[in-house]
Amino acid sequence: MTYQHYSLEVRRGEQGHISAQAEDALASEVPVAMVYNGISHAVMMASPADLEDFALGFSLSEGILMHPHECYDLEVQEQAHGLAVHMKIAGQRLDVLKQQRRNLTGRTGCGLCGTEALEQAIRPISQVTAPTIRDSAIQHAQASLAQHQALQAMTGATHGAAWCNAQGRIELVREDVGRHNALDKLIGALARRGESVADGFVLVSSRASYEMVHKSASAGIGALVAVSAATTLAVEQAREANMLLVGFCRPGRHLVYHRPEAGGLSAMATS
Repeated sequence: MTYQHYSLEVRRGEQGHISAQAEDALASEVPVAMVYNGISHAVMMASPADLEDFALGFSLSEGILMHPHECYDLEVQEQAHGLAVHMKIAGQRLDVLKQQRRNLTGRTGCGLCGTEALEQAIRPISQVTAPTIRDSAIQHAQASLAQHQALQAMTGATHGAAWCNAQGRIELVREDVGRHNALDKLIGALARRGESVADGFVLVSSRASYEMVHKSASAGIGALVAVSAATTLAVEQAREANMLLVGFCRPGRHLVYHRPEAGGLSAMATS
């Protein structure tokens, strides 16, 4: 049986002194294999929770599946050295997977491990429709994110990805030791529930990288808000996709890198 966290006896160092023994919670990190019609395609290091969501979200955001219904069956199996998610997918999608197959190992968090050529690194990005989100809604979501991250509160070692409605109310959260994994889990959970993503936004407890923008766009999400900064490529991709991109979302302030209705790059505080 695999657990999301473990307790470990530790000694705390405070102000130059070592305290008595105490217990600390550590986040679990295990290899998770994505297996399609019996073929192992990718192995990711991930938190062993919500793996059905993870597998579906990863499959959609990586373009392995175009629609959730192309996955006919999904089963998580515990193995000697980790976990495997076995998926039965449509034959047409398996043919595409075989043609584009990469030997991914999710050990660096880059999202591009196993890419063989430079032209493969920057994939075409989907066009999205950016919703109108008030700055007050962004701030409302930011203020409540921590209370939705139970695993982070226990371990201090996980990222969160939250789906927020247009008013900034958090409706769904997924956590993982990897920021990409947390977003994939959220995308998979939204897809499995058949949730509309037309009017809300995603809030992530990490930076806004190229991959985070790309994964969001692949799910039709038109607005991404990050607690930390955006990269230059993330801004370029957000512009190309027509996505609302916000970063440095902290209490009382945030930066708007791209707001499609305003046109171009901007930096503004909450209003």
